[in-house]
Parts: sequence; structure tokens; C-alpha cells
Amino acid sequence: MSSHQDSSGKSIEVTVANIRSNLVAAREALDALLRNDAVLLTIEKASQCLIQTLEAKGTIFACGNGGSMCDAMHFAEELTGRYQKNRPGMSAVAISDPGHISCVANDFGYEHVFSRYIESHGRKGDSLLAISTSGKSPSILNAAKAARSLDVKVVALTGRASSELEPLADICVCCPAAQFADRVQELHIKVIHNLIELIERHFYPENYEKDA
Repeated sequence: MSSHQDSSGKSIEVTVANIRSNLVAAREALDALLRNDAVLLTIEKASQCLIQTLEAKGTIFACGNGGSMCDAMHFAEELTGRYQKNRPGMSAVAISDPGHISCVANDFGYEHVFSRYIESHGRKGDSLLAISTSGKSPSILNAAKAARSLDVKVVALTGRASSELEPLADICVCCPAAQFADRVQELHIKVIHNLIELIERHFYPENYEKDA
């Protein structure tokens, strides 16, 4: 391989090696998830919980911080909009309104930004997708507690086993991958896409007839 340098003076060969190393680590994390039948079954259980909410004409709320908020928004917009093929929208909301978040953070503290929203909008029969790579974010823990107090089902996505979030969840999908959050987030988006597809397969099986 050529050892030309890029504009910063770094060896392109070294840079490509870093890229390859990162992709290999991502593949290894995904392979570990594929081998973990218990987690795969938990993903299926999580999809059934969310399906029950939509069958009951409830709403699926989703929340997370940082990259996990982006995942929560992605999950909700794929349900209200479209995943792969056209079909009617489904009731899902990511807790990401900047007016609400800045108001609650200013008046009550950031740790209450999601729980106050659930207290305001959550109803029995709804569900909450609570995303936290560490499983210990105070704002997510408070959201799960608020949900449970209202008989709102909690599906958690975490990256650490036996986290503080796990006992607050009706179903906890744990994707341990590495020391840092990036590998966990890569697995979380795979889980989220599977949840969306399983929901669609239940309500709109005609979108997947060619796969049968």
C-alpha cells in the first residue's frame, strides 16, 4: 500500500488502517449480538410490547440524550413517516421539543425534561422507548419512573448489563459492545430498525409479502 501523506502530514496508510480497525470492531460487536439468542428474543418481546400499544390506539414515546436523542427521533419519524415502503402513519413521538426541554431544564433541572413530558402526555396503554447507553442517565431514569407511575410500559435500550435502568423497564434490551458509547449506539440503531420492521410486519404484512 502506498504511504502517501494527507494534507495534515499523516500517513494515508495509517489512516486507512484506523478505518479498517474501527469497522472490524463494529463487525465484531454486531457478530456478538447475532450470537446472543437471549438478546434477540428480548428484541422480539420489545416489539410485541410496542405493537400492543399501537393496537390499543396508544402512543409510543421515545427519549434519549445526545446521540440517543437522535436515535429516539429517528425511531419516531420512521413510524410517523416511512421506513421502507408507504403505509399509514403510526403514533410515535420523540421527546425533543426545544421549548419544552429548555423550559423544564431552566425551571426544574435537566434531569426532569423527559419525565415532565411523560407526566403531561403519557396515558395508560402508552409505551416509552427509553434509550441510555450507560443505563444510568438521571433524565432517562426519571422518565422511566414517571412512565411506570402512569402504567406506561417501558422498553429500555442500554449498553451495560445490570444497569440502574433495567429494573425500571418492563423489557430491557442490553447491547454491551465496548468501553465507549459509539459501538453501543451502532447496535442500538440496528435494534431500532428491527423494532420498526417488526411493527410494520404486524400491521402491514403486505409490505413484506415478497420476503415470505
